[in-house]
Amino acid sequence: MHTTIVIPARLNSSRLPNKILLDLKGKSVVQRVYEQCLKVRGVNTIIIAVDDDKVLSHCKQFMESVMMTSKSHQSGTDRIAEVARQMETDFIVNVQGDEPFIDPNLIEDIIAGYQKGIAVVSGMFRIKEVSELLNPNAVKVVIDKNNEALYFSRAPIPYYRDEMIAWQAEDKLPEEVNVYRHLGIYGYDKEALIRFSSLPQTTLEIAEKLEQLRFLENGDRIKMVETDKATVGIDTEEDYKAALALLK
Repeated sequence: MHTTIVIPARLNSSRLPNKILLDLKGKSVVQRVYEQCLKVRGVNTIIIAVDDDKVLSHCKQFMESVMMTSKSHQSGTDRIAEVARQMETDFIVNVQGDEPFIDPNLIEDIIAGYQKGIAVVSGMFRIKEVSELLNPNAVKVVIDKNNEALYFSRAPIPYYRDEMIAWQAEDKLPEEVNVYRHLGIYGYDKEALIRFSSLPQTTLEIAEKLEQLRFLENGDRIKMVETDKATVGIDTEEDYKAALALLK
């Protein structure tokens, strides 16, 4: 199997402009992402997909495989699909360009989860606090007995009707209760990804603002891999300061 990591590196960010080029102890955020990806076993190719000449020039300073992509893409997934159309590969892992501490073992887990008939492999980890379960910014996923996604939602799913009030008092979920938060790392079957990018947005995708629902609504299978390796992204000035602190 030929496996490719694609790092979408979009310059503009509404919350933290130019964040992928911010300095982290002598290296940019996106360079640190790339160097983490170099540690992943079983990968044939790593590409950074950019949409700006400034980022292109910067990335060329530390690696060769940089691809200019359209500025008009509505999502990172569409940017990955543009790259996929130009490549001979089987499986593509999307690693965000703003996650400088991404764990190589997590990426390897995503690759290991791929099998015939699966469109997407993604990550999840167990939720332990009720406040996180109720937080609409924490996307939840429910799975079947084969660890394949049934649904993703910003709502608290599954909702334990009879127990929730008591659990809220302590802000803690019992150890035996398995409720999962979706982790935004994806591995795609190439053909499924290209097909996805040609499909219109779906009703549930628009309602929840979760593009992975487009796969489910069109009958594609999403394999979920459980992990305890939560990622650390840089979305705000506070995130950037926290990242600098981790490098001290």
